[in-house]
Amino acid sequence: MTRGKTTGTTQGSTQGTTKAATRGWVSFVGSGPGDPDLLTVRAVELIKQAEVVVTESPEHAGLVRTLLGLPEPVEAEDTAEGESDVVPEVTGPELVDGGFGEDGQPLTHAARAKVVVKHAKKGLRVVRLLSGDPFLYASGPEEAQAVAKAGIGFEVVPGVSSVGAVPAYAGIPLTTKDHREMSVITCGDKVDWSAYADDRTLVLLSAVGQIGDIAKALMLAGRSPETPVAMTRVGTTTEQSTVTSTLEHIASDARAARMAPPAIVVVGKVVNLRETLSWFESKPLFGWRVLVPRTKDQAGALSSRLRGYGAVPEEVPTISVEPPRNPLQMDKAVRGLVEGRYEWIAFTSVNAVKAVREKFEEYGLDARAFSGLKIAAVGDKTAQAIAAWGLRADLLPSGEQSAAGLLADWPEYDDLLDPINRVFLPRADIATENLVAGLVDLGWECDDVTAYRTVRATPPPAPTRDAIKTGKFDAVVFTSSSTVRNLVGIAGKPHPSTIIAVIGPATAKTAEEHGLRVDVLSPKPDIDVLTDALADFGAARRVAMIEAGEPVTKPSARKPSGRRTKATSSR
Repeated sequence: MTRGKTTGTTQGSTQGTTKAATRGWVSFVGSGPGDPDLLTVRAVELIKQAEVVVTESPEHAGLVRTLLGLPEPVEAEDTAEGESDVVPEVTGPELVDGGFGEDGQPLTHAARAKVVVKHAKKGLRVVRLLSGDPFLYASGPEEAQAVAKAGIGFEVVPGVSSVGAVPAYAGIPLTTKDHREMSVITCGDKVDWSAYADDRTLVLLSAVGQIGDIAKALMLAGRSPETPVAMTRVGTTTEQSTVTSTLEHIASDARAARMAPPAIVVVGKVVNLRETLSWFESKPLFGWRVLVPRTKDQAGALSSRLRGYGAVPEEVPTISVEPPRNPLQMDKAVRGLVEGRYEWIAFTSVNAVKAVREKFEEYGLDARAFSGLKIAAVGDKTAQAIAAWGLRADLLPSGEQSAAGLLADWPEYDDLLDPINRVFLPRADIATENLVAGLVDLGWECDDVTAYRTVRATPPPAPTRDAIKTGKFDAVVFTSSSTVRNLVGIAGKPHPSTIIAVIGPATAKTAEEHGLRVDVLSPKPDIDVLTDALADFGAARRVAMIEAGEPVTKPSARKPSGRRTKATSSR
């Protein structure tokens, strides 16, 4: 069966464009082994175009919503009293559970195929999302045959299979220059293990429950009891764990580690390379549950960097940025800027840049209004926000990126060189007045204008509050003093076992005032540097545990009785 290139909603098929459009089109798409970053570009494209997505596992619905930026479904009982029952329309494909039927029982291959065909016959673009690869140890072939029998066009988008991906994430290559042969075995059926008595690499699927019997059979067939074995569960996810052992001891070691499906087992000498090549589970923050208390629109970059270090970030908004209660002061300042009232404008945050930009857009102004005006930025991130507007900062701190650092480099007012002695300082309502006082001492006059307000966000859900107080988070990353105050105010103090990372000395002082011990202090007030510092802390902690002969555990696994208020460099 062939297919032409699709445009819009028209699908090509052997039966002609018109009929294919009427009968729909099915894309069998592999979702990969678990890590959403392993989705192929084509898979993402088709999911975004789909009208119906038939899922296979509970995780697939969340994957689709995250990929498309869709909200989680809201149960009727969650609606606040007095609110309208009208649910706002949300665009996105219809999600159909292809794993279980209405009776709660798992669907057979034939039953799944009927679900897919039913929706395709409505003339819809259907994505059948399958774990791993659709045509490798999956029900894709059976379902595709049913679709073809129904006269419906289809395509297959291969996915990353767990057969290769999970061992790779465990640091185990399936082939090397010395070991070129491998076999993949599904252990649910009766297997003649005598056929695998040689030293080839074996990849075992569905082997967890019978690993003891399998190991005995392989040893009876002639394999050495010392043959290396690795069992990896929930591979490619941040819950991944691996047990390495031998054929003789794998059954008892797996039981001791409480290994459970889904898991992949690798048998062979290639397992010995894990000691050198384990890259995923050895990430400095692997599996750490990290609380990110920030304004919602600023959490993305921090969370992304944390994920790169193996962490599982959970964003909890503690601050909401809102317009000033009285906009007249800001309106007057912007008019003064356009009229040439100021020599300088000083931006002390990304939010200040955003507030001024929004006010410009409200008045129909653009960056040309800054002509002749000198621009100061408190740090690199603020300068980047200015650059995104098509502007360049004339002054950045040469040392510490803070109001004090900016003040240290600010020139004194010179009535011969400076035609105007006034500075426009758009800021938050809770900003300190140190910069204003310092500028006045240098001979400048300041229009200190409230450009935006920071208010405390609503409390997080009860499970999150409980996790904060009982030590289920491994770390909290504070990016300002206000995030400390507001998190404690809306959710309570983090448990003493939780690692506290802060962006600068002022934030550290606020944390200590609230009875928190600061474990990580960023050497620069920069989100990337702060994240790197937390990763360095995690790496040093891991090395210390290994050198002490201790198992590598997460901070949440330890529950000290008290919290010191002295900053420390290691723990």
